[in-house]
Amino acid sequence: MKRFEGKVCVVTGGALGIGRCLTREFAKEGAKVAFIDINKRAGEENLSFIQERGGNVIFCHGDIGEEVTLNSFVETVINAYGKIDYLINNACISKNGILTGCSYDDFNYVLRVGVTAPYMLSKLFLPYFSIGGSIINIASTRAFMSQSDTESYSAAKGGILALTHALAVSLKGKVRVNSISPGWIDTGEYYDENYVPEYSDGDIKQHLVERVGNPMDIARVAMFLCHEENDFITGENITVDGGMTKLMIYSGDEGWDYKGE
Repeated sequence: MKRFEGKVCVVTGGALGIGRCLTREFAKEGAKVAFIDINKRAGEENLSFIQERGGNVIFCHGDIGEEVTLNSFVETVINAYGKIDYLINNACISKNGILTGCSYDDFNYVLRVGVTAPYMLSKLFLPYFSIGGSIINIASTRAFMSQSDTESYSAAKGGILALTHALAVSLKGKVRVNSISPGWIDTGEYYDENYVPEYSDGDIKQHLVERVGNPMDIARVAMFLCHEENDFITGENITVDGGMTKLMIYSGDEGWDYKGE
């Protein structure tokens, strides 16, 4: 029997990238999958891919930054499947930050997609969660460290990290809530099936495990957290970055020298 036979898994941002991998892997393991994405063509392409391999899946096209879309999506899922077992809040975007003039509306839109939508979907789906249900929020190592001009995305990822432990406390005894913080995950193969990665020595060596991550690294952790055998884990964040954020570098260390701006 497949690991998630009879379970219902909902994924936001499931058309491409990590979300595409999540939908395919949960479907492969027997789950009924419902996903939503603003990219209609990519969503329909992923829908066909899963259906052609015998998966039970529905795709909803829409913008989760809009409340009406969230309500409609939940209604569609419950009408189709009657329940939910796993909610994976994966969708997020970036509108850059302060150096390129990210506006009030742009900044708040990123927060609506990256923080408000996960909160609202958790709230709307709550009455329909099965016993042993699980919410997985996809955060990021950018919740802890940043590049310049990334305030909108970094704020959203910091917000969903805090939302994770808050929900875990509020939903104790009902639904477990955890988050995953990916580091550098090369999603190229989940955009282009002919994608061939090319990495420099620096790309490899900046990871303690000496490789760049791929979406399956995240899917495996998500399935681990969802599985009922791991029901002693809640309110936690698991960083999946090949150790990249653990390497302390000073100029002259690890082959790195500061060149100036």
